[in-house]
Amino acid sequence: MRFDGYIGVDYSGAATANARLAALRVYRARPGDGEPEEVRAPGGRNWTRQELAAWLTETLGGEERWLVGVDHGFSFPRAYFEAHGLAGDWPGFLEDFCAHWPTDALGVTVRDVRQGVAGAASRRGGRADWLRLTERWVPGAKSVFLFDVNGQVATSTHSGLPWLARLRRALGARGFFWPFDGWEPAAGASLVAEVYPSLWMRRYATAGRDGDQHAAYAVAAALRRADGDGSLARWLAPPLTPAERAQAAVEGWILGVG
Repeated sequence: MRFDGYIGVDYSGAATANARLAALRVYRARPGDGEPEEVRAPGGRNWTRQELAAWLTETLGGEERWLVGVDHGFSFPRAYFEAHGLAGDWPGFLEDFCAHWPTDALGVTVRDVRQGVAGAASRRGGRADWLRLTERWVPGAKSVFLFDVNGQVATSTHSGLPWLARLRRALGARGFFWPFDGWEPAAGASLVAEVYPSLWMRRYATAGRDGDQHAAYAVAAALRRADGDGSLARWLAPPLTPAERAQAAVEGWILGVG
C-alpha cells in the first residue's frame, strides 16, 4: 500500500471560520481491517474550519504519508477562467480567489461575501449552469456556483478554498494536491484530493452514523480499500484525452470518477 493512513473529510461551509460545526466531520483509517474512526476536535468538540486546517497541517506535515479526501470543489470551471481573464494555473487561481473571497477571515461568512459585506464577489462570480468536466461525468453533481439548494457544494467550496491554499503553503513539498501538482503522487508526500462521498456511501452500512459522519467514514474506508486492491492506481489515471487531461489539470478532478 502506498499510504500509511487515510482521512475522509465531510466539509461544511456554514457560519464562520471559527464556528463549531456539527456537519464538519472527519474519519481516519489505517491499513488493515479495523473500522475507520471518527476524529474530533480537541476536547471532543465539533470542528471549526480553522482548527481542521491546523490539524491537517500538523498531521500531513509529519513523516507518515496520508491520503486525504475532501468533499468540496478544488477549482472552478474553465468558463470562469475565461470570463475573468485568468491564466490557466491553479496556484494563481487560489491567490486570486482568496483576494476576492476572504471567507477564512474570522467573523466572515460566505453569505457576507456574496452580499458585498466583505470581499469583492461581484468581480469574481460564476453561473450556476457552469460545470467542470469532472462534474459532467458524475450524475447528480452540482455546479460550484449553484447556491441555496439541497445538496449544494457551492458554499463549502467557497469557504474551503482559502483553507486549501493555506494548507498548500504550509505543507510545501510534504503535500501533493492532485491533479494540480501532477497525476502521479510524489514520493514521500501526502496526497490531498477532491472526493464525492456519494460514490461510495451505499457500499457501507451506516451503523448509527448520521449523514455527515457516514460521508466522512465512507471516504476514509473507500480510500483505504482502493489503495489495497489496486483501484487507486486507476483512479489516479482517469481515461481522459490529452485535451481533457489539460482541462482537468486546471479545473481539478474528483478522485474515483472514470
